Amino acid sequence: MNDRLMTPETADLTAEALRKAGALPRALPHFAHITRYWDGEHRQFAARLLPGEYYVSISGEVITTLLGSCISACIRDKILGIGGMNHFMLPNDASHGTSAWASTVGSATRYGNVAMDKLIGDILQLGGKRENLEVKLVGGAQVMAGNLAADIGARNSAFIHQFLKDQGLPILAEDLGDVYPRKVQYFPRTGVIRVKKVAVVRNDALIERENRYAKNLGRDA
Repeated sequence: MNDRLMTPETADLTAEALRKAGALPRALPHFAHITRYWDGEHRQFAARLLPGEYYVSISGEVITTLLGSCISACIRDKILGIGGMNHFMLPNDASHGTSAWASTVGSATRYGNVAMDKLIGDILQLGGKRENLEVKLVGGAQVMAGNLAADIGARNSAFIHQFLKDQGLPILAEDLGDVYPRKVQYFPRTGVIRVKKVAVVRNDALIERENRYAKNLGRDA
């Protein structure tokens, strides 16, 4: 599968050519549902993640998302520059017997354990090596009201630390907790990650969405 990967130079040339042609760069087949577009600020293509999604770039895209209590793990092979990002809402899939409180969300990659396995698995399938994996973490804010809701960010943070410890994967950098949502941009080719904390009062839609998740958890707990 490595013949599908691009060097930084060929990726830049291809991105510009594709933009002029109104086309998108190549992606792995199971990412056909991911929203991708031309990012004029960075002059490259971007992939935007919603909760429960993940993406691994083979064409040098920047990966973006907006996080509240959710967490994104940004992982790449630092030698090959192959990497991606996930966006998970809950720590564990209850079907694995790890957390009954997380049983209300149906999409598998909304759970941290599944989202992490998928992200790491794709990178390894593309030629990455576990010993070369570089991990950066973002999210886990307390952006909602109520005890259960406020605890989701903390549970996510505790989960991801334990998961990476169990996997023997060191954390290169993290920006977790606090009370502010975060806009994230991740550049897998270089490992650069840009995080902007945004005022809670300007993100009512994000807070409403996460409060709905919390209320569902409360009803089914």
